[in-house]
Amino acid sequence: MGNIRQGFIKRVARELLDRYPNEFTTDFEHNKKKVQELTNVTSKTIRNRIAGYLTKLVRMKQEGKIL
Repeated sequence: MGNIRQGFIKRVARELLDRYPNEFTTDFEHNKKKVQELTNVTSKTIRNRIAGYLTKLVRMKQEGKIL
C-alpha cells in the first residue's frame, strides 16, 4: 500500500513543479535543497515530504506515467 499524503504537500509540490520544471531532479537531496530555497517552509518534516513527493513526480514524468 502506498503512502497517503496531505493535500497541502501535494498542492505545494505540484505548484513548484509547474513554476520551476527544470529545477527538480530524481535526486532527493537536490530537491530538498531546492524546496528550502524556493519556499518558506520551516518544518523539516514538511520540507522532506514535499521533496519526496517531487522526486516521485519527476520519476513518474520521466517514465511517461503523467503528463
